[in-house]
Amino acid sequence: MNDLSRNYINGQWVDWNGDTLDVHEAGTGEVIARVPSSGREEMEQAIAAADRAFENWSESTLEQRIKVLEQLHAGLKERSGEIAETICREVGMPIKLATAIQAGMPATMTKSYLKLLQDFPFTEQYGNSEVQYAPVGVVGCITPWNYPLHQVILKIVPAIAAGCTIVLKPSEIAPQSAYILAEILDGTDLPKGVFNLVSGLGQTVGDTLIKHPDVRMVSFTGSTRTGNLIAHAAADDFKRIALEMGGKSASVVLPDADLGAAVKGTVNNCLLNSGQTCTALTRLLVPADQHDEACELAAAAVAKMTPGNPLEETTRLGPLASAQQRDRVFDYIRLGIEEGATLVAGGPEAPDGCDQGYFVKATVFGNVKPDSRIAQEEIFGPVLSIIPYSDEAEAIRIANGTEYGLSGAVWSADQDKAKKVASKLRTGQVTVNGGAFNPQAPFGGFGHSGIGREFGKWGLEEFLEVRSLQL
Repeated sequence: MNDLSRNYINGQWVDWNGDTLDVHEAGTGEVIARVPSSGREEMEQAIAAADRAFENWSESTLEQRIKVLEQLHAGLKERSGEIAETICREVGMPIKLATAIQAGMPATMTKSYLKLLQDFPFTEQYGNSEVQYAPVGVVGCITPWNYPLHQVILKIVPAIAAGCTIVLKPSEIAPQSAYILAEILDGTDLPKGVFNLVSGLGQTVGDTLIKHPDVRMVSFTGSTRTGNLIAHAAADDFKRIALEMGGKSASVVLPDADLGAAVKGTVNNCLLNSGQTCTALTRLLVPADQHDEACELAAAAVAKMTPGNPLEETTRLGPLASAQQRDRVFDYIRLGIEEGATLVAGGPEAPDGCDQGYFVKATVFGNVKPDSRIAQEEIFGPVLSIIPYSDEAEAIRIANGTEYGLSGAVWSADQDKAKKVASKLRTGQVTVNGGAFNPQAPFGGFGHSGIGREFGKWGLEEFLEVRSLQL
């Protein structure tokens, strides 16, 4: 078991002798690590350290910041195998995918910001005005368990690049990769106090972080419910906020699309990380006369998603990250049956041979009503709802008919037609005919899915204030 009874404050590890929080292995349920259940005092110490460090770091040169990020990138690459296995065990993503995504994406994103910084205009001239982009200040980062290092990197790398100082509260469900990150940063030229890590529960250390007057921005990824609380708390002190929250994304299959390719692409996306992905395409919208065929194709696709130990290379569907999340998904599957949807595949139980750990069968519902709870609420598990529609206008209404707007997809044999429909979806990003993910494009949502953007120059701008000098 990994004993991580310490916090990282002001450039040093601070031992913790109080209560701890258990970290469980998703595939077995066993305790694999313990982290501090820190209190307000520890968080206040970290905020004070970040506040003291801000003046000097905010005036650091671009070359200094780039050097630190280059060192970080090298450390992420060097420890990628350890990162992949750690997150595989905590979250349940199969090791093959965890290596490419959970360990690969943080290094990729760090490298993308290194490239972006070479030409980013921190000052611009507009007429007789010099426009300057200044760091926002101390940033509080609160991150989730589903992509525990990737979501941290999306915050701390642009924050460091902007000249901000940081206090991170990682998820207590999957915190170990944040400790690896702190170890890497401890070996770089980053000055003391620029990066701080405090582990604990949201109602104590998280609450202190979002309400502290010296914290000038809160960057949060997680549930819409928690994002709502953060937005209200930040409003009292006029803090900058960036919120990336839930989704209930629709995959719209137009009548002329290749139905097989569309269903396969949607199922693969929906089941990525066992459905523990905010952008998951969890609603498949198909023409009514293609509904039954789509259900058959979806059932065949999920049958190929081999469940099992996520540490094994052959596993395609791992467990969920916690017992609480597993039970929540089971409840939603039972609800779907009660609501009258057709259970096409799966059900509210673990797959055969997966009695240990937090496994859920890949589940497909057909004949789902657009206003049903399983079509409206984020389940965050391997559950796909297939919804029939009568015409294109109805498909767009259904796609836009939730409180969310994070992602989506459109499939058509006519690329221009697909783009036209995609432009009508009230969502932050749309995949057209399976277009590849682009880490340099903006990422974020409409409505209850969030405020602000991550990735690329848009992600950097979130951490900058704009000042103009009239000359």
